[in-house]
Amino acid sequence: MDIRPVPFDHPDARKLNDEVQAEYAARYGDGGDETYLEASHFAPPNGLYLIAYDEGGVPVATGGWRAQESNEENYRDGDAELKRMFVIEQMRGRGIARRMLAALEEDARAAGRVRMVLETGTEQPEAVALYLSSGYEPCEKFGYYRFHESSLCYAKAL
Repeated sequence: MDIRPVPFDHPDARKLNDEVQAEYAARYGDGGDETYLEASHFAPPNGLYLIAYDEGGVPVATGGWRAQESNEENYRDGDAELKRMFVIEQMRGRGIARRMLAALEEDARAAGRVRMVLETGTEQPEAVALYLSSGYEPCEKFGYYRFHESSLCYAKAL
């Protein structure tokens, strides 16, 4: 597995983002994640976006973090927000998401971030299991979906 940094607007990132949005739409019965994101949010040193490629050079997973500071959406100073963690269906169960998560946490820590935060939902039990088994704990809701009942928010000190 080759995990490498790419811009959030890279063609492979856009392709996988379309796949994850379709999965969100199917799971939640809506149009996908409406959180505002742009490529500059993931530009080092204030963020990072990664894609995992298989041995044949096919993109199979994504994940990124972006810096957040205290604001009206309940973020705190020093937060790193995890976004777009996704593994294509046929590659799940192989530890790719766990490797991606560790790489993102390490990079955010090196960038001086003090807490990794993420928002997932009630229809993503696999994601919840990954985060809980990786040391994340429920926290006060934040971000775009902080008022949605199906939103679940987690945090981990870096």
